[in-house]
Formats: sequence, C-alpha cells, structure tokens
Amino acid sequence: MITPKQRAELKALANSLEPAFQVGKGGISEPQVLQIDDYLRVHELVKIKVLDNSLYTAKEAAAEISERISAEVVQVIGSKAILYKRNEKEPVIRLKNK
Repeated sequence: MITPKQRAELKALANSLEPAFQVGKGGISEPQVLQIDDYLRVHELVKIKVLDNSLYTAKEAAAEISERISAEVVQVIGSKAILYKRNEKEPVIRLKNK
C-alpha cells in the first residue's frame, strides 16, 4: 500500500510519461495483461489510455488490470490511468517512506 505522499511522488513521475498501452473495443486480453505486467517489472510505472470505443471506462480498466497483476492504481484522469507495481528484486523508483 502506498501512502498519499508516495502517490503524489508517483503522479509527478508519471506526468511526463506517454501511454504505453491502449485498451480499445477488444477489451482487456490476457496477453495484454501479461505485457503490462512485464513492462511494470522493468519500469514500475505505466500509463494506460482507454480509447473512446472501449467497453471499459478508465477506472474500470485500471481496477481490472491492477487486480489481475497485483498492481496499485495511482491515478485515473479522463481516459488515462497510471499503475504502479514495485519490483522487489531490483527497484527502479525509490519512494520516500512517509
């Protein structure tokens, strides 16, 4: 569980990120979830865009993906969602403790 201060730090880091994945009318497939998990293993932070033709809202997509890969939803704004999953072996992002 991340603290509000850590969440703010992650939001600031994600501000400059471009969406790495899109959720469209095909929904959320298992291969896509695995790709997002692999991406998070390396980068720890990902921005996902939910297209207008998707059956999901950004909040629904973020919740489903994060639940399937045990990630944390950092923020959902409009059609974009930011997810965070700490790499326990080789952390990339050093969050301040409280």
